Amino acid sequence: MFFRSITFFRFPAGLDLAGLDAALRSCWLKPVGHLELASSGFVSPLGRGYDDATVRCGDAVWLTVGGEEKVLPPAAIDKVLNERLEALYAQHGRRPGGRARAQLRETIVHELLPRAMVKPTRLDAYLDLRCGFLAVDSGSRRAAEELVSTLRGALGHFPALPLNAEVAPRSILTGWVAGEPLPAGWTLGEDCNLQDAADGGSAVKCYRIDLLSDEVAEHLRAGRQATRLALVQADRVAFDLDESLVVRKLRFLDGALDVLADAEQDGLRAEIDARFALMSGEVRGLFLTMQTALKLSAMEP
Repeated sequence: MFFRSITFFRFPAGLDLAGLDAALRSCWLKPVGHLELASSGFVSPLGRGYDDATVRCGDAVWLTVGGEEKVLPPAAIDKVLNERLEALYAQHGRRPGGRARAQLRETIVHELLPRAMVKPTRLDAYLDLRCGFLAVDSGSRRAAEELVSTLRGALGHFPALPLNAEVAPRSILTGWVAGEPLPAGWTLGEDCNLQDAADGGSAVKCYRIDLLSDEVAEHLRAGRQATRLALVQADRVAFDLDESLVVRKLRFLDGALDVLADAEQDGLRAEIDARFALMSGEVRGLFLTMQTALKLSAMEP
């Protein structure tokens, strides 16, 4: 259940979320209807067979938005549409115009919906009530904002905003590649993306290379700036941080996973709780370091 990417949002620390579980249950996922394309709602983070609205570890609260989507391949719709058009041509000697074709296509979609395959989806997130942030397991800003909107709809009020930095993040990332001190406990990885400062300028992707090497320094002297940078936190978590403040390729290293190996866990639920405790603790440390190092704007209470 470890997150692989994180899009952060801030909300006022100390926000009263006492009715969270009840609010999520009021917007629980319902099966997609015969004539619906999709449905969404909250589900248990623990998966099927569980009815827990949230999983909690101290001030960290894990929640999940689930969905069901009908799978209708465009090729299947086009096949039926072409057959209908050919039949109409054979009957009337002409094919329908654009508006009629669109209406016919819509009719075919409604006919096929009851027989379509249903694909389940889920998107995980967790609230840190102590530090006032929401971490969504997605590198897509759009998907993350949809989850925030769903949560806001359930609660009626949820003042969450995307992260905003007081200094351009690429200037800070570039400084680290140029040799400026990193935050305590952070070290450089071996990958980065460099881009010319001019709009539409050239871009270079560096993989498995010493980022303090002369080769990378030459790109910096040419005016390129870091837009994405691989980093390691305390030999426990590796990740890529990009200029949009999204964390990507999040990986938990042996330094963190050894804690799970050494712990005695009684059953699947205990293992899940232990993993969530580990992840939420590491991500909290990551966020707090980002908050200082990247000069994140404060959230008004």
